[in-house]
Amino acid sequence: MKQYTNEMMLAMQNAAGRERVKAMLIELAVKTQNLTKKDIGTWRQAWQMAINVENPQRARLYDVYTDVDIDLHLTGAIGQRKSMVLKKAFRLVDKNGREKPEATEILEAEWFKDFAGLVLDSRYWGHSLIQFGDITTVAGKRKFDNVSLVPRKHVMPEYGLLLREVGDEPKKGISYRDGKIAQWCIEAGKPYDLGLLLKCAPQALSKKNMLAFWDTFGEMFGMPIRIGKTISRDQKEITKVEKMLSDMGAAAWGLFPEGTEIDIKESSRGDAFNVYDKRIERANNEMSKGILNQTMTIDDGSSLSQSQVHLDVFENVVEADADFLRDTINNRLLPFMTMHGFAVEGLMFNWDESVEYTPQQQINIETMLINGGYEIDPKYWIEKYNIPVTGKNAIPAASFFV
Repeated sequence: MKQYTNEMMLAMQNAAGRERVKAMLIELAVKTQNLTKKDIGTWRQAWQMAINVENPQRARLYDVYTDVDIDLHLTGAIGQRKSMVLKKAFRLVDKNGREKPEATEILEAEWFKDFAGLVLDSRYWGHSLIQFGDITTVAGKRKFDNVSLVPRKHVMPEYGLLLREVGDEPKKGISYRDGKIAQWCIEAGKPYDLGLLLKCAPQALSKKNMLAFWDTFGEMFGMPIRIGKTISRDQKEITKVEKMLSDMGAAAWGLFPEGTEIDIKESSRGDAFNVYDKRIERANNEMSKGILNQTMTIDDGSSLSQSQVHLDVFENVVEADADFLRDTINNRLLPFMTMHGFAVEGLMFNWDESVEYTPQQQINIETMLINGGYEIDPKYWIEKYNIPVTGKNAIPAASFFV
């Protein structure tokens, strides 16, 4: 782990220095998100701007991502992938692999869950800069007040710069990898990474437009057209017919002047399902492949054997995310916490891969241990079953499990 000098520790305790760092981040001119209509052309232009070598600008690409991020299928796929990692148990261990429960408990906090979620978000949005709040002590335990994302539009990761105004040139930026700002921020993801949403955006934009076209189709051809014919030339009578036609709703009847004919024209357009729904289905499948590497853990499957293969692929994706999060915590977060005085120096973050047994399996194991003559600490029974064990009796213990 990286070692920090006493001078750096003193700098971190300097309240005035911390305030200057926070003031710098607050000064960023955060603008309202651009919610104008996006299409494939918008996405391609935004991508080109983001990979500009001399002056990379990601703001327009992030506008596209914001538009794409509301897609419900994409939201479900990302949520499924993230939740599988966030629900995993973890522990902090020493170099010999022994858990340090008091250190693990430090990470059992809201700020750490927020941090883990933001790190995983970088898989989809690309490089993310995470800012930490003040350090407080509650019930003798140190913690960060909050963890938040520095607005992505104001970050130029290719050069490690913060931009006061969106669109500023690199020469106007302020380095966040040096000085006091670096002491309160952690980077997640690689500087040139634009995230998986770059690949999903064309499908999500096409899907959104197809849904809009289908709505238009429904308005034009979804309902039969009512045609009224009258021989009257009296404008009052014609106006009365128009009003009666417009008022014909669910109760389709009307009282018309003599000589009026009503004709109902049914739409013969029957290809809307194949034109629109199939394209939407294909877009969903493509996004599932991009995020989950398969389709059947979020869509309907056709067979048990196929679904098992898809599940195996999904589990590999989850494990890759778990490795990414673990590496970020070990290489960046724990040294960062050590610098701020948390008691985690020399420890490593690991996932707890302990096997979880069913209640019946647990009983079988306990029975086997007791019948094998092993002495079990009474605290085990007290803590697990909440039974006030006070001593032994003459009845064979194994008889309780019959």
